[in-house]
Amino acid sequence: MITFLNETVLWWHWIVLGIILLIAEMSTGTFILLGMGIAAVITGGMDWLAQTSFTTELFVWTTLSLLSLAAWYRWIKTKTVTLSGQSNYRFDTVGTVTKEIKPHSRGKVVFDTPVLGNTTWHATSKIDIPLSTRVKIIEVNGQLIEVTPVNS
Repeated sequence: MITFLNETVLWWHWIVLGIILLIAEMSTGTFILLGMGIAAVITGGMDWLAQTSFTTELFVWTTLSLLSLAAWYRWIKTKTVTLSGQSNYRFDTVGTVTKEIKPHSRGKVVFDTPVLGNTTWHATSKIDIPLSTRVKIIEVNGQLIEVTPVNS
């Protein structure tokens, strides 16, 4: 079988395979087939210049394809990161005090965007914070959020 493939698979077969993979990539938009198509074109060019065996060509194409996939997943692919449920979630979230907050007691804050799935939270502070003051999160302690005025 390998002898048959060595004799019949020519350099232009790799180029055609690369073009087919690139066309398929244009219809999917995932960028995964892009590396495989470019690897096939490079393999075809290498075969045209060096007249290598099919097993060498297959090894080069597989290696280049795997390298392109690794590069895609390592550097190019957008990482989906969620901090939901984490104690450092959205410290930049700003809210308004709806129930006055005094040290060592609870008040209430309504945040502009949901924090851990809710916009209204019991909050504490180390200083007095009057009603309608804009505050930001400085720490999340279980079901309590410690806040400080925005201008601090």
